Amino acid sequence: MAMGNHSSVSDFILLGLTDNPDLQAILFGIFLVVYLVSIMSNLGLIALIQVSPQLHTPMYFFLSHLAFIDFCFTSAVTPNMLVNFLSAVRRITFLACAAQVCSFITFAVCEMFLLSIMAYDRYVAICNPLLYVILMPKRLCVQMTAGTYSYGFTVGLIQAVATFHLSFCGSNVINHFYCDDVPLIALACSDTRVKELMLLIIAGFNTLCSLMIVIISYAFILFAILRIHSAEGRQKAFSTCVSHLISISIFYGTIIFMYLQPKSSHSLSTDKISSVFYVVVIPVLNPLIYSLRNQEVKSALKKTEKLSLCF
Repeated sequence: MAMGNHSSVSDFILLGLTDNPDLQAILFGIFLVVYLVSIMSNLGLIALIQVSPQLHTPMYFFLSHLAFIDFCFTSAVTPNMLVNFLSAVRRITFLACAAQVCSFITFAVCEMFLLSIMAYDRYVAICNPLLYVILMPKRLCVQMTAGTYSYGFTVGLIQAVATFHLSFCGSNVINHFYCDDVPLIALACSDTRVKELMLLIIAGFNTLCSLMIVIISYAFILFAILRIHSAEGRQKAFSTCVSHLISISIFYGTIIFMYLQPKSSHSLSTDKISSVFYVVVIPVLNPLIYSLRNQEVKSALKKTEKLSLCF
């Protein structure tokens, strides 16, 4: 089924972040550096986990997939944004725009549920440490991760198809720096109530379900930590959750601000600012947070450096 059968628009124009040429050059340099750091840090973290036997545990298995999702997530948007900083006309084809919407939603949903799986993993590790290996076998970890990718792609495809079956017969100028559902809905000249309801229900369902898993997991973790008698034991148990809690706070705080605010206060300009943080900053923060605050990652990195020097 071809998307856009009822549309007279064959491509879209992205307004981007700014029309100021001097500011565009500055932003290009900043975002290029951030993107390169993001790519290197995420791929580097994946490689480190693969080559370090001490990191072959469920926690780091999920972390490697979080790094992969962050890599794909930012790569779906940032390269096109960088090209547009240098282009007089920021044009994107209809199909490329649809692919970007699908990719963006897919990896956003994947990250959302992978973070909730990681919360469950911390719950099992802290509340049932003696049964951790039995309760979190490799096969189950692979199945949960595969289920996350499958569900994310299904949601992304459904949302993209629903968006691009709307009629776009007027303006083709998107008030954003990438193809996103909200500004595209604003351009549609057909009835968008069903699509808006879909967006609200699916985004709300995914956010609330994944967030409830996180909240319930950490409620049990908190009770378990409080039952530990020694202060050192409590600190050690809590330290394994700090990086994950920081990532969760940043991710959910941004996504709730972007998509679950009342329509009356919804601003596309505000969305663009928060999207920069969501698309560009979070993928570079996650590997840095887990690397800088995690002693096992630091130890594995030092061992890898020593081995590389030997060769």
